[in-house]
Amino acid sequence: MRIRDEQIETLKQVPLRVFEDEMVAHLAEFSPPLFKAVKEKQLRKVIRFGMAQADTYGITFRGPIRLYLELMLLFGSHFDTDPQYPWAGEILRDQDSTPQMERAERLYEKTMDYREKVAGEQDEYTLNALRRILDLAQKPLAYPSSDRVNAMLAEMREVYPEKAEYLGVATLRLLIKEGLAAAEKYKFSTDHAVALPVVLMFAFGHGCFDDPLYPWIHKTMNDEAITDPDARAKRLEKKELTWLNHVLAYFAEEEKK
Repeated sequence: MRIRDEQIETLKQVPLRVFEDEMVAHLAEFSPPLFKAVKEKQLRKVIRFGMAQADTYGITFRGPIRLYLELMLLFGSHFDTDPQYPWAGEILRDQDSTPQMERAERLYEKTMDYREKVAGEQDEYTLNALRRILDLAQKPLAYPSSDRVNAMLAEMREVYPEKAEYLGVATLRLLIKEGLAAAEKYKFSTDHAVALPVVLMFAFGHGCFDDPLYPWIHKTMNDEAITDPDARAKRLEKKELTWLNHVLAYFAEEEKK
């Protein structure tokens, strides 16, 4: 995640296909487990989506675009509107008064601060959180409707204390509200199903239901063969467990090397 001077040239000077090929290779190295999960064809869709989004913020230089794509892999493709990362949207929208290279540097600095405090030096905080989420997903949950938000807040602090502390209660409440709205939209009714969108958004970003990085979520939510909402939630949860096991298995293998 470094922005070098030679990356200032605009994409107009580089064939888009060449740049796309470069980004496929770079992002595959940047996040091997995610690349292994989505494969090249889907990653190209992610790159095109990210480039289009970056362009709406006046991000047109190679270095800042590459950073934007990296942030998508770190925080989800819709990180620019995610309440978990309000600083990202604020910086990106400040295009009238701040040149894109300066905004990119600010994004980089904020991301480094976040990763140091939330992810850990070797991503140990994130990996521990994923393990706890995996455990949580396999346990029966009981969130009384009368105190559901506070119960979820407590669970978030337990699952990922570093992130919960960094975001603060107000931000977590915004995310929970959005997750519960998604549960209502999809007509989830059981405690486990209602909590699922909140867990997914906390782990993969608030736009995970329509994120090209996680096509398994979108596909499951739009599978017309599934007619029962809670059966859909169970299928989604099963997919989530498969994904988490895949990622954790990758890092377990890496630790052995």
